[in-house]
Amino acid sequence: MTTSTTPKITFIGAGSVVFTQGLLADLFAFPELRQARIALHDIDPERLETAVLAARHIAQVLGATPHITAHADRRAALTGADFVINSVQIGMGEATRTDFEVPARFGVRQTIGDTLGIGGIFRGLRTFPLLKALGEDIAEVCPQAWLLNYTNPMAMNVQYLAEATGLTRVVGLCHSVHWTMHGLAELVGVPPAEVTYRAAGVNHQAWVLEFRHDGEDMYPRLDALIEKDPQLRRRTRVDMYRRLGYYPTETSEHSSEYVPWYLHHDSEVERLRLPIGAYLEIVEENVAEYERSREALTAGRPLDVEGTMEYAPQIIHSIVTGTPRTVYGNVPNHGLIDNLPAHGAVEVPCLVDGSGLQPTRQGALPPQLAALNRTYLSTTDLVVRAALEDDPVRVRQAAMTDPATAATLPPGRIWELCDAMVQAHGDRLQPGLRTLLEV
Repeated sequence: MTTSTTPKITFIGAGSVVFTQGLLADLFAFPELRQARIALHDIDPERLETAVLAARHIAQVLGATPHITAHADRRAALTGADFVINSVQIGMGEATRTDFEVPARFGVRQTIGDTLGIGGIFRGLRTFPLLKALGEDIAEVCPQAWLLNYTNPMAMNVQYLAEATGLTRVVGLCHSVHWTMHGLAELVGVPPAEVTYRAAGVNHQAWVLEFRHDGEDMYPRLDALIEKDPQLRRRTRVDMYRRLGYYPTETSEHSSEYVPWYLHHDSEVERLRLPIGAYLEIVEENVAEYERSREALTAGRPLDVEGTMEYAPQIIHSIVTGTPRTVYGNVPNHGLIDNLPAHGAVEVPCLVDGSGLQPTRQGALPPQLAALNRTYLSTTDLVVRAALEDDPVRVRQAAMTDPATAATLPPGRIWELCDAMVQAHGDRLQPGLRTLLEV
């Protein structure tokens, strides 16, 4: 338990200003954290300056008096940290556009491209060098800190951190379970705060195993709604639920990318209204929102200060104060889900209090769900192996096992696509993975 009421919380990638703002609003909403030490780090001086302005503004609005520091040097930001929040995006919007535009030339469709698929694979590969360096710094200057990772691809990054750095106080955080259950509760007409639920699986492909209100199973009510509403049946996650028996915890845009059934077929894209390349619009909106925030802050105009219900501030508050909570976290499996690989990263309920964060064992998933999760984790494992073994062949093998890519291209074209991605990303990848391969 962190007994100090002024814990040091370091933000890596603080220049993700809109996201940083939401986390700070959540943190300062807790009276016990209003005097926390906030260390902001980013490699972009302008974005770092904007993050500092935002932090000061949010503190003032919420009546907090934190000690805020800005750091271009990562180790200085990390020294003495109790918690490290990572939200970096290597290559920013330029790299994301590459992740979409190059595969599109090969006929590969993506919607979000940050978890699996060619986009997820190369996002992981260009993030791993940063994670390795970050892990080494944490081990040296703040070895007892909790690393709270928000950077995607979540499962790849959590597994890589565990195997490449040896850090044990690591948890990957995502809001998909929380907001899925919020949306489901509203859909069936019950207050979100009154539902009880249990979910488990892998990040962006976990499953709602239990969904109740006042002890009543809400799945029959959901079934009745779906039966009478044809528009609900035009959602990918609803289609998956009807065929698999359990509701997936991620949006339809995300869910369509992790299976071979939808994106390759024009009829399914139309039926399920799948927005090809949707994430590029999100990237543009994020840039526009950053510019609006920076302009307002530099002009001294007020900004809306809204909480986000993210897990990181809740975890920090629980560890600092001893307040017990249950959150959903991504951690190495190690027997948490019996029928998934032990070394893969799984998403499960975690208990958190003054003693830290403790994942809970979930037993075995229904076999049809485990089958999909195992395919997902097989691709993830090959990407991690590629980096750990410095083996460019593993990159191609990962792409060959990816469901959406394999549904679209034969092996030779998959290898050509990987070569094109390697050339496009260049020195963002570790040197051993920049090799072009022909078969």
